[in-house]
Amino acid sequence: MAISTPQHHRLTEPDLRTGLREGASRWSRPGAGRSPYLVVLWVLALATSLLVLVPPGYLLLRSLGAGSDLWPLVFRERTLSILWNTVRLGLAVGAGGILLAVPLAWLTTRTDLPLRRFWSVVAPLPLVIPSYAGALAVIGTLGPRGLVQQWLEPLGVERLPSIYGFPGAALTLILFTYPYIYLTARAALLSLDPSLDEASRSLGRGRGRTLLTCTLPQLRPAVGAGALLAMLYTMSDFGVVTLMRFDVFTRVIYTQYRSAFDRSLASALGVMLILLAAAVLYGEFRMRRRGSFYRLGSGAARRQPTVRLGRWRWVAFAWCTLVALVALGVPMATLIWWALSGSSVGSDLGDLPAAIGNSVALSGLAALATIVAALPIAILAVRSNSRLAGLISRLTYVGFAVPGIVISLAFVFLGARYLTPFYQTLPLLILALMIRHLAQSVGSTQSALMQVSPRLEEAARALGRSPFATLRRVTLPLVWPGIASGALLVFITVLKELPITLLLSPTGFGTVATELWTATGVAQYGRAATAAMVLILLTILPTLLLGGRLSRRRATPVR
Repeated sequence: MAISTPQHHRLTEPDLRTGLREGASRWSRPGAGRSPYLVVLWVLALATSLLVLVPPGYLLLRSLGAGSDLWPLVFRERTLSILWNTVRLGLAVGAGGILLAVPLAWLTTRTDLPLRRFWSVVAPLPLVIPSYAGALAVIGTLGPRGLVQQWLEPLGVERLPSIYGFPGAALTLILFTYPYIYLTARAALLSLDPSLDEASRSLGRGRGRTLLTCTLPQLRPAVGAGALLAMLYTMSDFGVVTLMRFDVFTRVIYTQYRSAFDRSLASALGVMLILLAAAVLYGEFRMRRRGSFYRLGSGAARRQPTVRLGRWRWVAFAWCTLVALVALGVPMATLIWWALSGSSVGSDLGDLPAAIGNSVALSGLAALATIVAALPIAILAVRSNSRLAGLISRLTYVGFAVPGIVISLAFVFLGARYLTPFYQTLPLLILALMIRHLAQSVGSTQSALMQVSPRLEEAARALGRSPFATLRRVTLPLVWPGIASGALLVFITVLKELPITLLLSPTGFGTVATELWTATGVAQYGRAATAAMVLILLTILPTLLLGGRLSRRRATPVR
């Protein structure tokens, strides 16, 4: 007896190809095909993109609304001095980070450096220390009445050169941002084809000349990308430059906002800072386009040759030890010493347990909100052929490029003027944090989704599953590792977020970061050091979890 099979259970290759073509046409524009699923995705994605444009749009309108009185303030000598300070600090941090990171990356990947695996783990660990906590440690070590001066007083040294200003800001940011360059350079060195160096050596070039003319030029895109991250971080930094009393855009914007009745100048400075970040991005893009860095063939899948350092082996070991001590050992030792000193004199830590709970809760809620906002954008960017979907995906990076102090200004204005019931409330704070860190979640989710074949989703649809059921039963389980990695990254960065939480937190709602900042402002360094140590401990576990997830994920192409 013949058994009839329902038509929708028959799944053939031509059916799948037809379904994919029809699916692409349905995804092509907002609301196409009258599918509630697509309508929901497009509405959520478009709403999120409009929210991302709120901070730069507000700053631009507020600046233009000041009229002709604004331009003399913008182009005065003081403003140009602030611009120069911001530029030279970014350049110094980028150059200093390269000088630290590239030798470390080469030593830990290509040489017979003693304890090479140990140094490869230690080198990126300064990322765990928030930069403003690192600045506090630098001041405690090299500042007035710091540890070094106390050690040198018996030798007759009564005062060290001032650490405040440009030297202290540059030193601190170099020490705590060089891992961005180290990680990208190390990854590039591990993926290079060793046959290129071998070809250079066979042409009679020595190891030094091969390194300078063959290996390092191939690292230019990776090093440039890492330096770009370090420079953007420097331009958006608020805590280090404020503690070091160095006037750059972020510090002056905050001071102008707090002290002046007319905040048009603060808005104009915010626009200038956004334009400066855009100029840095464009310059790095043009530099990458000048050369070709791809292989003509598939390359050789074999281990990199080990460079024998010979008599320089222990010199390299001493160099790695020095970097680890200065960037990790001394800051941690200083914070621990101050924390113990503060506890011995009875520093008040009554608010710290509540601040810990607030930090964890705020970071978790912000990570959850970011996942919800990022998922529709990532799905449309990967599964749709629409240019609008690609534009929305790229717009999410606006929030990452805009400094936190600028986002704070926009939402303070909106909350005080138009969203009065939400002013200084937790929902408005979470919304600002979501916009700031949305790109981290979108990038991770989008990369994971690109690994999932659309044929699996079409198969589920052909078997009678609804679009929402397919998303819940097929898509989400497959992309969950990417979603979780993005959530962990957002969780870590929100734990350390300072300017947004300072300006937008509800009254009485303190986090560990704001607790550290408040204690530093009233010179309670023992209490501040304790808060810094707690913050570092809170970030260590999710950082290790994130590192484990990323090490298990395969590299994926980026659109």
